[in-house]
Amino acid sequence: MRDRADYIAYVEARSPRLLRAAYLLCRDWAHAEDLVQTALAKVWRVWRRVDSQPDPYVYRVLVNTHTSWRGRRWHGEIPTDQLPDIADATDPMGAADTRATLWAALGRLPPRQRAVVVLRYFEDLPEHLIAEIMDCSVGTVKSQTSKALAKLRIDPELASTTHAVEDPS
Repeated sequence: MRDRADYIAYVEARSPRLLRAAYLLCRDWAHAEDLVQTALAKVWRVWRRVDSQPDPYVYRVLVNTHTSWRGRRWHGEIPTDQLPDIADATDPMGAADTRATLWAALGRLPPRQRAVVVLRYFEDLPEHLIAEIMDCSVGTVKSQTSKALAKLRIDPELASTTHAVEDPS
């Protein structure tokens, strides 16, 4: 049976990775911090019943909480007639612009596709663990990953950058 000390040790050890995963899901640091805090509060309530490998359960709570919040949160989009300037590829800040474009494209993916990309390529979790976290089959994880990468390949904003999105597998 798990106790308070186990929970504190887990939170201290895993919070940076959970925060990064949350940020990649929602693309807002303040929202990511709230998401991690809420997920960890939910986990605390059932901590005594969580098995010896809590990561799958905690990531599932994180993804499910994000998905449930997504429909209720205003995303701050403001319609405009003018498009922002596109950075020069030779500009030293071009890499940062490309990274921002990639994050924006990631944000345009549906929540489950974004979750599999974040968990697979940013958290480097194996497919079977992602399937457990998302409560689906490994085949579903593979198909969602494939669909997400296909959408990223044809994303018009990513296509306008000098770096192509490649399948990392």
